[in-house]
Amino acid sequence: MKRASSGGLRLRRPPWQGRLARVWCGGALLLLCVALPLVAACSSSTTQKPPAQAAYKIKHIIIIMQENRSFDTYFGTYPGADGIPMQNGVPTVCVPNPKTGACDKPYHNPNDVNGGGPHGQANATADIDGGKMDGFIGEAEKGRRGCTDPNNPACTNSTVPDVMGWHDAREIPNYWAYAQNFVLQDHMFEPNASWSLPEHLFMVSAWSAKCSRPGDPMSCTNALQSPAQLGKKGKGQTPDYAWTDLTYLMYKFNVSWAYYLDQGTQPDCADDQESCTPQPQKVNVPEIWNPLPYFDTVRQDGQLGNIQPVENYLTAAKNGTLPDVSWVVPNGADSEHPPASISRGQAYVTQLINAAMQGPEWNSTAIFLSWDDWGGFYDHVVPPNVDENGYGLRVPGLVISPYAKRGYIDHQTLSFDAYLKFIEDDFMGGQRLDPKTDGRPDPRPDVRENVSILGNLLNDFDFSQPPRPPLVLPQYPAPGSASIPGT
Repeated sequence: MKRASSGGLRLRRPPWQGRLARVWCGGALLLLCVALPLVAACSSSTTQKPPAQAAYKIKHIIIIMQENRSFDTYFGTYPGADGIPMQNGVPTVCVPNPKTGACDKPYHNPNDVNGGGPHGQANATADIDGGKMDGFIGEAEKGRRGCTDPNNPACTNSTVPDVMGWHDAREIPNYWAYAQNFVLQDHMFEPNASWSLPEHLFMVSAWSAKCSRPGDPMSCTNALQSPAQLGKKGKGQTPDYAWTDLTYLMYKFNVSWAYYLDQGTQPDCADDQESCTPQPQKVNVPEIWNPLPYFDTVRQDGQLGNIQPVENYLTAAKNGTLPDVSWVVPNGADSEHPPASISRGQAYVTQLINAAMQGPEWNSTAIFLSWDDWGGFYDHVVPPNVDENGYGLRVPGLVISPYAKRGYIDHQTLSFDAYLKFIEDDFMGGQRLDPKTDGRPDPRPDVRENVSILGNLLNDFDFSQPPRPPLVLPQYPAPGSASIPGT
């Protein structure tokens, strides 16, 4: 038996039913009533042949989304990765410091708590600076200090900017151990060039928008910085996310899901305000890191109960009752969002991964771990432009699975859109969040899962290998070895 996503119980379906037995052909759903590996029944610009091996072997996808770290901050000196440019162990890049007039190089930062920098849409544009990647220190210097909530995206949480600092296995040994034993993605970009709320909207819907008429998807327009009037509910402006999100397709295809929330406080101010009192983060309180309650489709499909406390995730992992798709979102203290502790965030993530590894469903699980935006920290890679929304800056990405390639560095261009693409391919026969074929039109500017530059997460797996045993790590590990920059 398996818990249904809306509560209660349902029989666990055989591997061909509901997953491989559904194929989209030009917008029409075909039901294949045979227990055979899937063969492409048709082709179109919005569908592709689903990965039969993945669909048989990956029955549980877990997306763990942490906060506010660039790739260079965590893996800039990881051997073989596209890290900080070095010569003889010394960085060859620097960023102007408008306060001192110097050009500051990246450096090792041993501190467990960092300050970071402001990370809204305007800050992303300034940090990238037309491809010069030289605005990080200037933006951090201009960031607000002494905010009522020091976690909001307009703030700098240190007296002296530390955005050029990097960490390695001395501070984050478990993250480096996952990279060494599984897959590290060194060209993973946040899907939007902005802050947390738009990113979390992209994570579940591949779009960030604002809708002028409640319940009308066609009234939604692109909104990268301010997708909703969060925090203004007292003025009668309750946000309404009327466009189509992934849970709509999941409901149609009988794909179970849960959005597991680490309750506590949220880190960012609502609507990117410059100061605010820290807000509660609870499963029944729609907020920046918990946007699904505002989606029309979630309410209409009766799936608000799928938004659950993270303790339910730990129980489900232990009992073998994880849904098909799990999103796991931290609270402010566990998030690594400055000024939160790095070691506490790593311990929280390790607990989540250990729970999946030690549970009975490990052999059918894929874990995708990333950080939602760059948090103002330095990165040297220029983000590619795919549309007016992004991509944003580069963030770390890890793939952890019994079928993940060992010690593999994935150089494909990726964004969180690849997570949606993998879910759609694995469980829904390649159907996309495409207004032309998904049965619920909205005016999104493009189908992000079909962008030609986007890589495929299938490349990170080897389904011919026997499932690898778990790598259970200590929650509070001893520091690892120093990296050798430039190797």
